[in-house]
Amino acid sequence: MRHTPNVVLVFVDGLGWGPPDPAANPCRTYGGRLFDLPAAEPGPSPLPHGGFAVPIDATLGVPGLPQSATGQTTLLTGRRAQEALGMHLTGFPNAALRDLLLESSVLKRVAESGRSAAFLNAYRPLFFQLSAERRLRLSATTVANLAAGLPFRTLEDLRAGRAVSQEFTNRELRERGYDVPERRPEEAGRILAREARRLDFALYEYFQTDRAGHAQDRARAEGELARLELFVVGLLSELLPGEAGAAAVADPALVILTSDHGNIEDLSTRGHTRNPVPLMVWGAGAEAVARAVTRLDQVTPALLAALGAPRG
Repeated sequence: MRHTPNVVLVFVDGLGWGPPDPAANPCRTYGGRLFDLPAAEPGPSPLPHGGFAVPIDATLGVPGLPQSATGQTTLLTGRRAQEALGMHLTGFPNAALRDLLLESSVLKRVAESGRSAAFLNAYRPLFFQLSAERRLRLSATTVANLAAGLPFRTLEDLRAGRAVSQEFTNRELRERGYDVPERRPEEAGRILAREARRLDFALYEYFQTDRAGHAQDRARAEGELARLELFVVGLLSELLPGEAGAAAVADPALVILTSDHGNIEDLSTRGHTRNPVPLMVWGAGAEAVARAVTRLDQVTPALLAALGAPRG
């Protein structure tokens, strides 16, 4: 019998808790419910499907706009990467951030505690042809998985339902000529849930939201949000059956969705924003997590606590 929940962390790049102005914020106009959040206030707000949402700080007191390298390193380690550098850093992690990830990656810490963990994004064949040094210079999630010494999922895993692509429909892969099945967003969410059910901790990254925000394309942004909602609903319906996340007591689960910085929620600017980012949680202990986390660096400690893994 499982006494701690399966924990799933869905990292959505560039999703902030935006202003109420529908002219700027596609979260207000995309036609769904999940990301149409109320005005940001302290304390949890109810979410569809029995979840809770709370705005959390992604700036951590450092001047300037939050950026991907520092935000993702903070999220994936629980260490204040922005404070360590004294700035927000865009792009992929630099040497100092790689050191933080190699030391404190959440995947590494879960694995070292004796629990099973996996990064469930599928990688193209080109990645496996890169040298070890070149792989270390890629995304924060890639470095976090390298730190744990865990295998990367392949396109064969994708075909077999053991992984999900970074845009989950597989259309980009098919356009590049790869022989993979096209999937509906909700179908991909169910695949992620079934694979996550086999693990203590699963990580998945989605960055099309950040791309849409930078493009300042409302139709694209609304489409990404609508597809992402379908994906999340598929994940929840498979992993947490029941409107209130009523998974079987013997096999509970906790789903956490959050971001590294704002972007798509304010199309009046092409850049990132200083808006808080949403922490969205469903399942076992969801409300307690929502009440405990107020900053980006507190996400990893919270999920480690849910797993019963060391937080130091």
